[in-house]
Amino acid sequence: MTTYGSFPGARPRRLRTTPVMRRMVAETRLHPADFILPAFVREGVSEPVPIAAMPGVVQHTRDTLKKAAAEAVEAGVSGIMLFGVPEDGKKDAAGTAGTDPDGILQVALRDVRAEVGDELLVMSDLCLDEFTDHGHCGVLDDRGRVDNDATLERYAEMAQVQADAGAHVVGPSGMMDGQIGVIRDALDQIGREDVAILAYTAKYASAFYGPFREAVGSSLKGDRKTYQQDAANARDAMRELALDLEEGADMVMVKPAGPYLDILAKVAEASDVPVAAYQISGEYSMIEAAAEKGWIDRDRAILESLTGIKRAGARNILTYWATEVARTLR
Repeated sequence: MTTYGSFPGARPRRLRTTPVMRRMVAETRLHPADFILPAFVREGVSEPVPIAAMPGVVQHTRDTLKKAAAEAVEAGVSGIMLFGVPEDGKKDAAGTAGTDPDGILQVALRDVRAEVGDELLVMSDLCLDEFTDHGHCGVLDDRGRVDNDATLERYAEMAQVQADAGAHVVGPSGMMDGQIGVIRDALDQIGREDVAILAYTAKYASAFYGPFREAVGSSLKGDRKTYQQDAANARDAMRELALDLEEGADMVMVKPAGPYLDILAKVAEASDVPVAAYQISGEYSMIEAAAEKGWIDRDRAILESLTGIKRAGARNILTYWATEVARTLR
């Protein structure tokens, strides 16, 4: 038998020999507190409405939303991000249902705060797209373009209404220039310095939002490429980060997560506030669809995708699997 002395001298495989060994040397660990659960609540329904493009996800009733929030608390999830779906006929050009104190999102915020108190961070999507009849994230000018500064006025009002309804955190997702500063001022003006802002700092115009359009009953005509970021650009995200931090963002986020792990890593390295990432509907649906076909191991794929997002630098992850994975980890 031929021997080769000590060759090879380095044997990295020694640290992969058993599950216990791999667990001990793992550099990245998922924890229930990492997760935020996005949830949809639909006005005027008596039963949850399944979202066909997102198997296992529903548009909640007010009652089932409260139950989902309680289950998230029990699983150790840190937060719930609420999206409101108004009844047909309540959308208009200005998205007034989004600032109506009795609109579905504000009602849901009050419901969930009453259910969970401070045991779960109650977060609200601060955007007009669910409430406008044209489906854009802001109001339009007379040429049909999103009017940045007019939209900021609507966001200021929306922030105050959401804070009054009980939001611990508001999540401005519209990608309007100056939105963080305007929202911070609006909150401070009504004495809500305690309400935090999770800035959607790098939100890309992505093909992976498709299933989300069904989830919120989107009325979008056209696209959002004039205000969401271009997939080709990375420096643009760093400029947005600098602006959001300067304007007072308490946390920042990259969306989508999986296709933009390089952006997430850059933002995490440069940011001095917590960094989140949103594993969006298309990322969720692709794994669920492939698993349904028997092409991949569903549970392993979910954990691998989330581990990759955290490894890239996310402190927190918005994922539709939040409660399920948190239970598994516990």
